[in-house]
Amino acid sequence: MAVERWSWNTERLPEPARVVRWGHFGTPVLLFPTAGGDYEEVERFHLVGAVGELIDAGRIKVYSVDSIAGKHWIRGEHSPEYCSRVQNLFDAYIYQEVVPLIRRDCQSAGIEVIAAGASIGAFNAVASICRHPDVFRLAIAMSGTFDLSKYLDGRMNLDFYYSSPVHYLPALADGAQLARLRERLILLPTGQGRWEDAGESWRLATLLGRKGVPNRVDPWGTEWDHDWQTWRAMLPQYLKEHA
Repeated sequence: MAVERWSWNTERLPEPARVVRWGHFGTPVLLFPTAGGDYEEVERFHLVGAVGELIDAGRIKVYSVDSIAGKHWIRGEHSPEYCSRVQNLFDAYIYQEVVPLIRRDCQSAGIEVIAAGASIGAFNAVASICRHPDVFRLAIAMSGTFDLSKYLDGRMNLDFYYSSPVHYLPALADGAQLARLRERLILLPTGQGRWEDAGESWRLATLLGRKGVPNRVDPWGTEWDHDWQTWRAMLPQYLKEHA
């Protein structure tokens, strides 16, 4: 399996940018890590191996990044306002730096990307497609944690508001962004076992439905926990169907 890594300094983030890619050809999939994960987390926990057949067949190329914003939230070392700023800049970094890198690597200036992830990675996948439906065509948001406002200590701010689909989408007016988003698809598979909160996916689905955004919640049953074993089963199924 072909692997390539990139690293550079970015003014948008408080630490260097790092991107890794597995594969040689196919639909680009940007796979976000969980909350504190680095850019190789998805390989260490065998999620890349779970979709290895699709990678080897040239159907997909998988990219991943460090969860820089997620690490700031869970460490609790900075103010909610600072963490919100990092989250907002992380989105800009994905759109203005990572997506162009993916397109250059795929030798296609207009190729569309699939966003995927689990837990807070699911949040980033949904946030990416909602803010940038011009480049992301599908989000696979597994066992999602979609409301991060618990980290705000009750202090809402604009950086957080515009980073959080469950907060800004209800007020999003008709226009180019919403029109394009209505042409996309957001998949919300969720287990119902230990540590899962399927209600998060259903609440997001209700919100998306009210805005006319295509989505689907897939409950996987009580034997599927909020864990890598679940996500290793989920991701190949949805990529086989949609990549």
